[in-house]
Amino acid sequence: MEKCPETGLFVGFVPGFPGAHTQGESLDELQANLREVVSMLLQDGEPQLEAEFVGTQTMAV
Repeated sequence: MEKCPETGLFVGFVPGFPGAHTQGESLDELQANLREVVSMLLQDGEPQLEAEFVGTQTMAV
């Protein structure tokens, strides 16, 4: 999830799922929208993953 500095909207995507991205005015709205997107992908059958998600990592520079 990210927050767009230009629009103030929260933006989220599901790694590896093509087309699985959305936005919302709040984190709750974003989460609901992401659930809907994933649900639609699953209704279309087994989605083909573009990549395997292995995790996130924070690093200091």
